[in-house]
Amino acid sequence: MRPFASADERRQRGVDYVCATRCGAVMTDRTTKAGGCFLTLCILGGFVAGLAINNPMKGILIGTAAGVVLAIVIWLTDRPRG
Repeated sequence: MRPFASADERRQRGVDYVCATRCGAVMTDRTTKAGGCFLTLCILGGFVAGLAINNPMKGILIGTAAGVVLAIVIWLTDRPRG
């Protein structure tokens, strides 16, 4: 007799998690450029510049606008490659 016998012989059968969760899906060869780092850096830089002029909120807003513009430019230049 086995140590933990059960009436259901298939109770502990393996599950193919790669197929169930699509973790093993093949990656595409296309690599994209990321523009989010520019957004973050511009917001932080705008905050520091805003502190220098005693208006940090104005600096954050200007930094956010500059970061969004840079992220959109990166996205627009990356689109034709696909």
